[in-house]
Amino acid sequence: MGTNGSTVLEPLRQGLPPIDPGAVSTSASCALPARYEAVRGARKFTSATLDRWDMTDRFDDVALVVSELVTNALRHAVPADAPQEDGQNPPVRLHLMRWASRLVCAVRDPSGESPEARCAEEDFAAESGRGLFLVEAFSDSWGWHPLAGTLRGKVVWALFRVGPEQQQ
Repeated sequence: MGTNGSTVLEPLRQGLPPIDPGAVSTSASCALPARYEAVRGARKFTSATLDRWDMTDRFDDVALVVSELVTNALRHAVPADAPQEDGQNPPVRLHLMRWASRLVCAVRDPSGESPEARCAEEDFAAESGRGLFLVEAFSDSWGWHPLAGTLRGKVVWALFRVGPEQQQ
């Protein structure tokens, strides 16, 4: 995962349910351009990663959550004047991490603003604004953390139980 990956993983370790951080069996990460086509790329990356990890049975839920997290990052966290391509520090990055009984999807973006769910009295028929409710409905838990160190912004993550614990 490199240095950026470990920087992202550290706040996740602090905010997740009790998991042995040393038990991370594998992880994958990809940079996403500041364009809405990035959502399709994130879904393809997720599909390929879950296939490699023999977790294709979780694709539908995980891909929906990844799509929502990436869409939210692009819609609300990437400034309109963000550089389109910056290989050194892409505006949005998707991380997938697997433990023996957990899968975490994390999306890094450059905004320090907290993600906000639509208020209950707002129009739920609207096309936008339901992303975090979907994330909450399809994952076992979710949260966010500001980044520390040289990276600015935040990480929004969603956790899925996998394996035998999935039934609990």
